Amino acid sequence: MAEQPNRRTAPGESLPGRRLLPPSVATPLVLALGAVAGLAYLYGHSPYEPAQLLPRCPFHWATGLNCPACGGTRMTYALLHGDLGGALHANPVLLAALPFAGYAYGRWALAGVRGRGHRLALGRRGVVLVLGTALAWMVVRNILGR
Repeated sequence: MAEQPNRRTAPGESLPGRRLLPPSVATPLVLALGAVAGLAYLYGHSPYEPAQLLPRCPFHWATGLNCPACGGTRMTYALLHGDLGGALHANPVLLAALPFAGYAYGRWALAGVRGRGHRLALGRRGVVLVLGTALAWMVVRNILGR
C-alpha cells in the first residue's frame, strides 16, 4: 500500500478523526466553561462598586428604562454569596426563570452527550407566554421604579 503524501488542510476543513469532541458535546461544554469563568469573576467583583469590568445593559443605557433582565448581574452576585433576599429584590422574575433555564440547558447537554440534537420547542403559546411575561415585567418594574 502506497503512503499518501502529507496534505495541508484548507481553513475550516478538518481531517477525519482529528476532533476531540463532537460539536453536540463541545458546544454545551464550552458554554458551561464560559459560564463558570464568568461566575468566578463575578464572585470577586461586586456590581455595586464602581469601576468593575461588568457588562452594562444596552437597553437601559439607550433609554433609561429597565429591561426585563436588568438586575440580573446583581441577582447572580447575590445568589453566589448566599443572599436569596438580595437576589429576589434584584430581579424576582429572572430568579423564577432560572430553574426553567437550567432544565432546558440540562436537556440540551444530555441530548448532546447521547449524540442527538435537541431543540427547545416552546410552540406559539410558549413564546407568547415568555414574551408576554417579559413585557409585563418590564412595564411593572418601570412603573414601580424597581
